[in-house]
Amino acid sequence: MESTFLYYIKKHLPDVQHKKLLLAVSGGLDSMVLFALCKLHNMDIAVAHCNFGLRGAESDGETAFVKTTMEEAGTRCFSKQFDTYAYAKEKKVSTQMAARDLRYTWFQELVLTHKFDYILTAHHANDTAETFLINLSRGTGIKGLTGIPLQNKNVVRPLLSFSRKQIKAYAIANTIVWKDDSSNASDAYLRNHLRHHAIPELEQAVSHFLEGVTKTQEYLKQTESLVTLYTSQLRQEFTYPIDSIQGRSGFAIDLVKLATHPEPNAVLYALLDGYGFTAWDDIYALSEAQSGKQIFSGSHSLLKDRTSLQLMPRTSEKQNEIIWIAAYENSVTAGSCKIQLQAVETYSQADKNQIFVDKNRLKFPLHIRSWQDGDVFFPIGLGGKKKLSKFFKDEKLSLKEKQEVQILCSQDEIVWLIGMRPDDRFKVTDATQTILKISYDTYEV
Repeated sequence: MESTFLYYIKKHLPDVQHKKLLLAVSGGLDSMVLFALCKLHNMDIAVAHCNFGLRGAESDGETAFVKTTMEEAGTRCFSKQFDTYAYAKEKKVSTQMAARDLRYTWFQELVLTHKFDYILTAHHANDTAETFLINLSRGTGIKGLTGIPLQNKNVVRPLLSFSRKQIKAYAIANTIVWKDDSSNASDAYLRNHLRHHAIPELEQAVSHFLEGVTKTQEYLKQTESLVTLYTSQLRQEFTYPIDSIQGRSGFAIDLVKLATHPEPNAVLYALLDGYGFTAWDDIYALSEAQSGKQIFSGSHSLLKDRTSLQLMPRTSEKQNEIIWIAAYENSVTAGSCKIQLQAVETYSQADKNQIFVDKNRLKFPLHIRSWQDGDVFFPIGLGGKKKLSKFFKDEKLSLKEKQEVQILCSQDEIVWLIGMRPDDRFKVTDATQTILKISYDTYEV
């Protein structure tokens, strides 16, 4: 592994070996092996360690371990403790996203202050395979399947060619000490579930599974480059810039010209991919719809206007936000709403301000987001599923009212149209063991 590591850097990252490097070291298996390999090859390194304060004494123990190890190795170590929960609450993001933001912001500050050339992280082949499967399961284009990039500006990942098995075998053979993160043992998150179950089974069933995924991603990156080049040509041919009366900038797709292309739906996908849309059949049908019909993603609106489709950013930045709710949280703020969660012994009739659900049916973290075209749910009492767009039409919601609707989700399933209707799949039954009361209050912002 030592010679392969050096060969990989010389071939794919030739500018890295002799530069000033900042290693992100958590104290876990992967980062400790990366540190050992860089040290072995006499690279100019310093270490950055984050204590996010999410696991109490365990987090503090990892910090002490990293500091002691770096002191013994004679390696400069930067360490910082963050109030991750406070940041997540302030920014209204998940703790995972908060930790990511805090980590990379601090890393870039260290780069500027101490003149580092690159930041090295210990992502490996299993990480990129997990990302591949996650994006594949959610529905994605080519870009979502290309995995974790080897280099993103000044962040490089020199272990991407190695599997977790190879890294662990090297650590054991060379008596490298590391600390296990207890949160990685939980299957509460999709990535952990794939890591513990799906990928090991795939590796057992398909020889060289990780190598195959890596090779596929290399081909997809080549295809993505061609698609990007062609999409640039399509934009010049089929679109033109527009501005709204509110001063927002977007672009229009010329439907008359689009009709002359042999694959108009493929062109629409290429032009609109990346703007958050998921209901592609509805988008394709929009070309033939009456003027004035709109489709919304979390960030943009697409309007049929006589001979064009007009793409515009949505008016409120808050509509782009996703508010995450971890299993330990009992309240969050989402726009003008305060959502509270409380385990209760009994339940009463649900109303527009509160619902009662079977907690064991939920998969945390929950999240709150704006509705998107193509969303469906199972309205309690209906006995079947219904598109949100049809539900809103039946409820005679105005365009403004529809834009303000927020939904509470468990993974990809809707739990509650907040303030309107709960989903039947999460209702309390005779088999329910833990009842969770979810309520909301509104206030002026």
